[in-house]
Amino acid sequence: MVRAIGIDPGTVSFDVCGLEGDRPFLDTIIPSAEVAANPRVLVDLLQSAAPVDMIVGPSGYGLPWVSAQDLRPQDMDLLVLSEKRDRGRAPIVGGMRRMLRLLKESGLPLYFAPAVIHLPTVPKHRKANRIDMGTADKLCAVALGIYDQARHLNVAYEETSFIYAELGGAFTAMIAVKGGKVVDGLGGTSGSLGYLSLGAVDGELAYLLGSFHKELLCSGGVAYIAGQPDLSPKDLVAPALTARLSLRPELKPRGSLKSNDRSRLAWEAFMEGLVKSVAAEMTVVPSPREILISGRLCRIPEIRQEVIRRLSPFAPVRRVKGFAQVAKEAAQGAALIAEGLAGGMYERLVEVMELCGASGTVLDHLYVAGAEALRQRYLRSET
Repeated sequence: MVRAIGIDPGTVSFDVCGLEGDRPFLDTIIPSAEVAANPRVLVDLLQSAAPVDMIVGPSGYGLPWVSAQDLRPQDMDLLVLSEKRDRGRAPIVGGMRRMLRLLKESGLPLYFAPAVIHLPTVPKHRKANRIDMGTADKLCAVALGIYDQARHLNVAYEETSFIYAELGGAFTAMIAVKGGKVVDGLGGTSGSLGYLSLGAVDGELAYLLGSFHKELLCSGGVAYIAGQPDLSPKDLVAPALTARLSLRPELKPRGSLKSNDRSRLAWEAFMEGLVKSVAAEMTVVPSPREILISGRLCRIPEIRQEVIRRLSPFAPVRRVKGFAQVAKEAAQGAALIAEGLAGGMYERLVEVMELCGASGTVLDHLYVAGAEALRQRYLRSET
């Protein structure tokens, strides 16, 4: 029986899920800060689970099925997408690079998965001037969504249809699925507001900021608008949603924004952004069977209930139900994909999603001034 492992390299935690057939044999998390400080802990965990037939590794912005042993310096640059100036500023980026080197040396049967933009099922015109249409971990989460809806509605994989809202601890992503295939996506840095991330960046803001560092992509979100970037979602949601996010602005008292007012403002921006993103993706999938939600924020009842209330006018809304107790949805989806790629019982899921047809790089569809120089710098990197 095939033994496979999937990994979700989250902003808050690295989640690891192992499958032997349809039975989980590994279900754990490691804080991302711990992995950044000592990448060896992840490699040691994977080696302790041997023998393993296939591992879908921490793939960042995506590589179309490159093995760890074949990872080149330019592949690492494409996977992490960080400029040299940022490599000393973001510990997680530095830890990711050290971890990739260790994985390359480990001899493990590990492959890096594609992102949404690599898929042949997404029409090229939707990829124009896009990079982040959903990172590799978001694609893995959607694989779990297809698996889950097929089981929930008792339909074949190719009959699944939904909008997938992944509400992570930092980023928010929205992926459209039709006929069991990913057809569009709004990634965490190109879509709506996240808990930590500002989502899509106003071009004028990027210009005024001048030197735009990688760490800025993980700022400006709900926690920053509320003025409490270090506060957990559970603690920050209490003064906002319990006071009813739907309170009309004209009924609120005038005056300076107090902490509760800023919390309400932040969560209103977040919720309305979700609604707009779902509406946008429904231009591609106009009649989804469901809207599926997942991610760290969905574990908080107040947030989950408000999201369901806001999105239910579009289609039935349901939280994705996986098979693991601890590991998040993306790790579970990565395990399903790994098991299918190794020829196991989820091989049909991989076939319907056309994952083996993934190709190219995240820089292939840029048409802005300077795009060619950018491609030359990344694709011919020798560092």
